[in-house]
Amino acid sequence: MALAVLTAGLLTAVFPGQAQAAATQTATLLPLTTVADVVSAGDRVFVSGGSTSTDVVVTSATGTVVGTLPSLPGPTDLLLSADRRTLYVALPTANAIAAFDTGSLIESARYDTGAGECPSSLALTGRYLWFGYGCDQWGGNIGRIDLGRQPARLSTGVANQDFYGAPLLAAASQNRAVLLAGQTSLSPASVYAYGIGSAGALNLLRTNDWTVIGSNLQDIALDPTATTLYTAAGAPYEAQAFPFADITTPSATFPTGAYPAAVEPSRDGTRIAAGATTSYLFIFRPDGSELTRFVLGGGELSPGGLAWSPNGARVYALSYDWSARNQATLHVLPVPAG
Repeated sequence: MALAVLTAGLLTAVFPGQAQAAATQTATLLPLTTVADVVSAGDRVFVSGGSTSTDVVVTSATGTVVGTLPSLPGPTDLLLSADRRTLYVALPTANAIAAFDTGSLIESARYDTGAGECPSSLALTGRYLWFGYGCDQWGGNIGRIDLGRQPARLSTGVANQDFYGAPLLAAASQNRAVLLAGQTSLSPASVYAYGIGSAGALNLLRTNDWTVIGSNLQDIALDPTATTLYTAAGAPYEAQAFPFADITTPSATFPTGAYPAAVEPSRDGTRIAAGATTSYLFIFRPDGSELTRFVLGGGELSPGGLAWSPNGARVYALSYDWSARNQATLHVLPVPAG
């Protein structure tokens, strides 16, 4: 089992009645030269360093670095279980997925993905842990780990279509019957909507019209009920929303400026965070109207580098300054109610 390295005394309790300052925007320089993903378990935030890194950094809810999950071979995509007690970490350079207890920070399991080489994206629907994999051109597909079996059962090649590389995956917190996959590195881009059938079989429901998603897909997401899907692609210069039942015409658009990089709905679906590789991060209402915006210093927004706190009070954003410093930054942004 891998043990976390913790900084003693930095996790402090807040007691009822204790005075607290009003929330302000903060930026924390991370002990990472590259960055891949971020998730929030509430009291702790996890940031992965990417395929050339060996660490997942652990911070407090306000962004203070409190430790690391060290000695991991290329941690990329991160995923929390529904109860936020388990953190799954994709390890593409090791052909594996690791599971950590978010309380103790101890590794509780490691799943070998076998023929599903280079697992790079994760999604969870009940007992099924899905992973998008692929090391080579047109060698991508979707794998499935049945966590309801002991030992867990692995299946690969469960999608009927191949992907150019490891597909992006997204699932809905309140709908375990569907899975969304995105085709990356191609122009125009594509997304595929699947129904999850008996024994976890994937049934293709629909895909988008030829050019409607745009080019160079960077991020995908689903609202909590899987009624709406969201995309962020290099072009057009806006994140887009589509009805899950009809991926032909956007139901709303979210202007971000050049090269959209990330989009993420809040856990109740009432607000949408989106941004491009520029200095702004936007919070929108589902109809596309802007609620607020933030200026991000410290480089460009990382593709897919957004996460909401469970209570919707904060958004966490990752930026990366590649120009000279090779420095990753975690931004903690207080978000007003919709």
